[in-house]
Amino acid sequence: MREREIEAYLRDRVKAAGGWAPKWTSPGNNGVPDRIVFRPDGRIIFVELKAPGGKPTQLQLAQHKRLRELGQDVRVIDSREQVDAMLKETWWEV
Repeated sequence: MREREIEAYLRDRVKAAGGWAPKWTSPGNNGVPDRIVFRPDGRIIFVELKAPGGKPTQLQLAQHKRLRELGQDVRVIDSREQVDAMLKETWWEV
């Protein structure tokens, strides 16, 4: 399975649950997570997507650390099962 297939699955599942998961591009800030998941209750989750078994780069890990130090929820996901697990854990209704 490719990263883009997992990304599309995340986008579709979040939308079906009433949220929004736009692509995040931040000029001048390489390494930011791929998607920002907005929940209807105002909670935000930053998601780095990888192909199965893929790992974040050092730059991505540095950006994740920066976000976590600001109190943000950052996830690295490499499968549809992990998308489902994140939604089950963080959403009141999926």
